[in-house]
Amino acid sequence: MYTYLIRPLFFLLEPEKAHHFVTAMFKLILKIPGKRWVIEKLYKVEDKRLERELFGLKFPNPVGLAAGFDKQASFYKEFSSLGFGFIEIGTITPKPQDGNPQPRMFRLPKDQGLINRMGFNNGGLEMARKNLQNRDKNFIIGGNIGKNKLTPNENAIDDYLECFRGLHDLVDYFVVNVSSPNTPGLRELQDKEPLLRILNALKEENTKIPTPRPILLKIAPDLTDSQLDDIVEIVAESKIDGIIATNTTISREGLSSSKELLAEAGGLSGLPVRERSTEVISYLHQKSNGSFPIIGVGGIHSAEDALEKLKAGASLVQVYTGFIYAGPGLMKSINKALLK
Repeated sequence: MYTYLIRPLFFLLEPEKAHHFVTAMFKLILKIPGKRWVIEKLYKVEDKRLERELFGLKFPNPVGLAAGFDKQASFYKEFSSLGFGFIEIGTITPKPQDGNPQPRMFRLPKDQGLINRMGFNNGGLEMARKNLQNRDKNFIIGGNIGKNKLTPNENAIDDYLECFRGLHDLVDYFVVNVSSPNTPGLRELQDKEPLLRILNALKEENTKIPTPRPILLKIAPDLTDSQLDDIVEIVAESKIDGIIATNTTISREGLSSSKELLAEAGGLSGLPVRERSTEVISYLHQKSNGSFPIIGVGGIHSAEDALEKLKAGASLVQVYTGFIYAGPGLMKSINKALLK
């Protein structure tokens, strides 16, 4: 029903407008008495065998919503009813920013992908804090943090520390985002020296709080093998808690969409990044001898795609573009497949 009826209607709208329309409508629907119960009955799969325990957190199931969907913690409460085991909000920056000029998101239906150059559009740290007040502590929320566009790279540590301090009492784990291709110069922070400075500063800050939070690093799929070797060393040296692999890609290889679409700047997500994302997960898992957890994300459009990531070495998975293309039944199908 979703694929043949609902999705074509959503796709009549521009991607960003469709996103705002769907999230607003879902909020309204769940305000109707009894609707949340119905939605949860339809989409939630509750079974002890699905539980995963990582970095001191117990996940009710291994399927999460990736960062970028709920950029400022506006609707995690509503979307938690769709069967996610956890939701990652953000990317959050210290100051509000509008992001890049519109249009900045483009669908590639022939390739089941999305190109976006959003540019960390969000309401800033204070809005995220406000939206996370009175959150359900029994549902796991991750905080994906980044730097403001106008902050020079040499001062990036200050932005990451500010977000960390501002959110540490409101989220369950942190993700350091230095891998988005849509903030000029950001990916330069993936180099070993600047990355270690950021991660070590966050780890030191983490020791000062009564309840330390797990810290993960999100990496790009475009890293070379030697750069991935650096990532393994960085995890060992900084003693962070894990890796999220992967963010969007700047590659446009092997696609069927029009030249006009492929010429759009931004990061590509969805099915085209599935294979590379899995390769990165497998490489990191083997090179590190499974010494740290990996959250697999990139091109998960079916239960089979999720199982592929888990077999490659991921402990958890996240969906975003696949959620848009496959619909709200995706999480249930993954969890059902895991139980089989």
